[in-house]
Amino acid sequence: MQTIYLTHPSCLKHEMGADHPECPARIHAIEDQLIASGLMQFLEYQVAPQVTREQLLRVHSEAYIESVFARLPESGLVQLDGDTAMNPYSLDAALHAAGAAVKAVDMLMEQQAENAFCNIRPPGHHAGRENAAGFCIFNNVAVAAAHAMANYGLQRVAIADFDVHHGDGTENIFHDDPRVMLCSTFRHPYYPYCGAESGNEHIINVPLKAGTSGEEFRTAVAQQWLPALERFQPQMVLISAGFDAHREDDMGGLALREADYAWVTEELKKIAARHAGRRIVSVLEGGYALSALARSVTAHINVLSDL
Repeated sequence: MQTIYLTHPSCLKHEMGADHPECPARIHAIEDQLIASGLMQFLEYQVAPQVTREQLLRVHSEAYIESVFARLPESGLVQLDGDTAMNPYSLDAALHAAGAAVKAVDMLMEQQAENAFCNIRPPGHHAGRENAAGFCIFNNVAVAAAHAMANYGLQRVAIADFDVHHGDGTENIFHDDPRVMLCSTFRHPYYPYCGAESGNEHIINVPLKAGTSGEEFRTAVAQQWLPALERFQPQMVLISAGFDAHREDDMGGLALREADYAWVTEELKKIAARHAGRRIVSVLEGGYALSALARSVTAHINVLSDL
């Protein structure tokens, strides 16, 4: 079965300022590389729907959701936090971004595909139950995990987060829910300056020092993520797929390469094959060096799609 590729045109209209690194060019760069590599023709293209209020309420408070809707500007920008702003199109983009992850879960649970990649923005893993943060408005991967549990009765959902920043919003949402295992590698100390000591049996936080190489990253994943995931036996694997730990991304400060993203994707595929009916939903998070981002996503999808 083909890998599903989900996106929505509204994700290109969300902008946070001319010099903001989280920009529409990220989606263009990924799509251009997928086309140039010949990979796009093998993917099943799907247009993402909007997430519903009910689906958002599983992971965000009603007060927070209402505040986002109320603050949508008619023109210009409104700051939700120091790094995160909305223009008049941002709410629509955020609703479709979360909706992409939900639709991916639905299609996999209905056996229409084995895995999916959501090329969406804004990203989500810093958004907590009560707040926007770090370029994120709604927590896309958390919405997907909660949907998988609520709609399909799954009792063990794993989220693997290899973004250079800790998925603090995802941890905030699921820290006390043992049905969700979060495995997160991240540079530390670094934004959001947390995570090194907040883990538990189902929150597997793996802080990495600045300059960590791909070999060191692989060792950390092999020693800490993979045994935990084997014990957990997830029924679905979700990926917070951030590519800002790439050596060319000067915002990140780690030294991963495309081959490292391909390797971790392959390892997660093995986990999903053994325990999760091969079901993987991958959701774009960070990655701001456009060429490195595009090449890394292509390597990631190439493994997902067995091409």
